[in-house]
Amino acid sequence: MSKEAESKVSNKELFESWPVPKALATLAIPAIVSQLILLIYNLSDTYFIGRTGNPYMVAGASLMFPVYNICIALAHVFGVGGGSLISRLLGMGKPEEARRVSAFSFYGSIGISLVFSVAVLLGENELLSFLGASEETAVYAKQYTFYVIILGSLPSVMTIALNNIVRSIGRSREAAFATSFGCVLNVALDPLFMFVILPEGHEIIGAAVATLISNCASALVFIGFMAVYSKRGYLSMSISEAKPTRSSIASIFAVGIPSGLTMFLFDATNIVIDKLSSLHGDIAVAAIGIVLKAERVPLNTGIGICQGMMPIAGYNYGAGNYERMNKVFKASRYSGIAFALISILLYEIFAGDVMRLFINDPATVAMGTHFLRARCVATVVMFMCFNYVHFFEGVGMGKVSLTLAIVRQLVFNMPLLVILNHFFGTDGIIWTQFIADLCTTIISYVIFRRVTKDLK
Repeated sequence: MSKEAESKVSNKELFESWPVPKALATLAIPAIVSQLILLIYNLSDTYFIGRTGNPYMVAGASLMFPVYNICIALAHVFGVGGGSLISRLLGMGKPEEARRVSAFSFYGSIGISLVFSVAVLLGENELLSFLGASEETAVYAKQYTFYVIILGSLPSVMTIALNNIVRSIGRSREAAFATSFGCVLNVALDPLFMFVILPEGHEIIGAAVATLISNCASALVFIGFMAVYSKRGYLSMSISEAKPTRSSIASIFAVGIPSGLTMFLFDATNIVIDKLSSLHGDIAVAAIGIVLKAERVPLNTGIGICQGMMPIAGYNYGAGNYERMNKVFKASRYSGIAFALISILLYEIFAGDVMRLFINDPATVAMGTHFLRARCVATVVMFMCFNYVHFFEGVGMGKVSLTLAIVRQLVFNMPLLVILNHFFGTDGIIWTQFIADLCTTIISYVIFRRVTKDLK
């Protein structure tokens, strides 16, 4: 690597020479904190809406959660695709091309979010019907959708995409700060808009407006960081620089599209869960909706560990240092499994208390407690699936990560949801995740062994 290139690589020593546990912790801990605060941010709406004691409001917001996740999937196209390539380009000693990739990803995320907002606006009624919204929940779902998705797609997509891009140069703390700032703001604004500013009966609008404002705040902070790192030569927001090579554009989409499709398939599975849950009544929809959010504590922690692993693995893959790449992956895997096991124990003990944090309705709490104790058993294998997918995305093997997502969701998860729901009802819906992810983890391990053997 030339001296000029070396001067433009952020945190070069972290990527190349720091002890693996220290390097992983440096990037993973801020990412974990960011993910947990992001979780609080996502849960805050459900929590405060649940304070109304209205299960229809909770169900309305829960129904739109998978649609919001499509924003995350779209952000991954340019965030994960661009961020993964930036790390690998820095490892190869090509910082100027990394700048061009960052600018291209910045404007790409803006364009794709605007297209999604228009699509949801035009097809909102058909979307709600497809999701199984009842007459009681549809009115609340529409109110939530307007502010959080139709108006909020742009700041949401930009925040998630820029989070990945900023972390790709080793700036995990800054990415965590920008994400956390919006999350903390949302938690503060939720009760203000829901119970003080807006009249009774408009609580879901208050929660949605608070979310919109918070997403805009996070996006602005990220844009500020992008401006700083543009001046330092790491990244760029210049439209004149948004012209990477054709091979770089192909690499962005080779990882970004599979990553987005992976998220979309994950989201599609949640839509199937909502659809099947609606067959068992609005209480089941509310209970399962809360469980799907409550389980995110260990999963978001695992995602934070994976996010800390990805830039280091990608950088060393680009630099040809496969031994260090493997070491950081193993360290992330062991850390995630340990936390998942602890989480299972805690959920088994405190499942009822977790449900009561979100709603006091006795029927919803009783059903959700039973669901959460069963669902949490899948935590370890769910983390393993995420861990393998993030690794393959980090080293640019988008086709492999997409293959695993297809196997996980289309081959195992969705068919099993339909089959087990038919025979076992809501219990079948809850236990599907463990069976599907156990099978996927076994297949992922076999593929990983083959890939790393070829690299050696």
